[in-house]
Amino acid sequence: MMTIFGYKKNYQMYDPKKKYTDKHIRKHSKNNGSNDKYRKSIEDLLDELELKNGMTISFHHHLRNGDYILNRLMKEIAKRNIKDIRIFASSIFPCHEPLVEYIESGVVTQIIAAFISGPVAKTISQGKMEKVAIMHTHGGRARLVESGEVDIDVAFIAAPTCDKMGNITGSCGKSACGSLGYAVTDAHFAKCSVAITDHYVEHLGSVFIEGKYIDYIVEMESIGDSKGIVSGTTQITKNPIGLKIARLTSDVIYHSGYFKNGFSFQTGAGGTSLAVSYYVKQLMMKEKIKGSFASGGITGYLVDMLKDGLFEQLYDVQCFDLEAISSLRDNKNHIPISASKYANINDKCIINDLDFVILGATEIDLDFNVNVTTSSIGEIMGGSGGHSDTAYGANVTIIVSQLFNARIPVIKDKVLCKTTPGETVDVLVTERGIAVNPKRNDLIERFKKTNLPLKTINELKQISDSLVGIPDKIQFDEKIVGVVEYRDGSVIDFIHKKL
Repeated sequence: MMTIFGYKKNYQMYDPKKKYTDKHIRKHSKNNGSNDKYRKSIEDLLDELELKNGMTISFHHHLRNGDYILNRLMKEIAKRNIKDIRIFASSIFPCHEPLVEYIESGVVTQIIAAFISGPVAKTISQGKMEKVAIMHTHGGRARLVESGEVDIDVAFIAAPTCDKMGNITGSCGKSACGSLGYAVTDAHFAKCSVAITDHYVEHLGSVFIEGKYIDYIVEMESIGDSKGIVSGTTQITKNPIGLKIARLTSDVIYHSGYFKNGFSFQTGAGGTSLAVSYYVKQLMMKEKIKGSFASGGITGYLVDMLKDGLFEQLYDVQCFDLEAISSLRDNKNHIPISASKYANINDKCIINDLDFVILGATEIDLDFNVNVTTSSIGEIMGGSGGHSDTAYGANVTIIVSQLFNARIPVIKDKVLCKTTPGETVDVLVTERGIAVNPKRNDLIERFKKTNLPLKTINELKQISDSLVGIPDKIQFDEKIVGVVEYRDGSVIDFIHKKL
């Protein structure tokens, strides 16, 4: 058992045969509202909170690359010469570049997140953070808090609109970001919860987070730029290769045996993923099929499918564009959910009822393991988010990817970092063929009766290797800079410092 600095628990390596069992979930509640929650400034609040070295503070990422809160708070904390802060953020984006200085100076010694990108990711990959980064899943984050594995000392919640009792909504205000699914667990379980808002009102009717879970309220001029929440291209790809992959993916869905009235669906916000939604929409209208729900990060395209009556409901843990924000505010069948209800393995979560999930890949290997945590050269550039959560829950998990991009192949003998285990991945769709995981003999037998271009994953790799060659092996230092946790908390892989 190796010792990893900053990873305190006795880790258990991921075991695909493990049976999941519910753990004790501690309950938490706060006094039901005080009229004295309002504080004049962040500076006054921090003086009152008496933050100390070694504390764990949390942030949510619904403003994504438009977030102002994390940088603003860390600037004030650094001024107070507080050190050894552990940041428990649902995701880190390029806008959080100021954290690099705080990592290098020892103000921040650890980051725990489901997704890390931009300069902070590069800094961690270079081994500059004192303790290891811990990278979990979206559902794993809720599990960590609710099971007591992570104790949040102070949760700082970006609140697009907040009333005097601390009730919060994300559906209105100048920084509206829609669903606040990742902030719910923080508000419920943190020792202290702070709402930071740029739209303070007397009373809220529609509430995402109840004021009884909020201890303090602070106003600032702006909590972020809501345009920064836009994820992916938000436009259907015009790339002929991407369109071909999307058409093949819709054919896979059609012939899978799960495409029928009441089916459920999740996809991302990239151009190819949106094209899949487009072709699935055409199939639904042609076959007069109506789905039960679509879930996850919601885009305007899924909103249109809800409006057209193709799905009964949308379950929204985060909004990926401005159309989704408007829909969440105006459509009663567009329902906000917490990250726990979305994907916590210890909860009766939505993803367990998914029929199809469409996911991407930086790399996929011959055992169908997928990497979306590091780049093809081994630097941190993302993370699981809901990738491995949904792959586990869905009846059919489909990875969509070009066979190679800029002469970098997607299929490797072994991925540099395992994000999602191969036994939860069912189909790989590329422009040059479709590979089905051998464990899904039911799908293979169905697809053999169609004109789908079936190949083994080994055959696809041979095609790729013949066209672009085999990349040189990446070399790493022995130092571990990150621990990748599966959704149940077991360790699925380690991230090593780049040489």
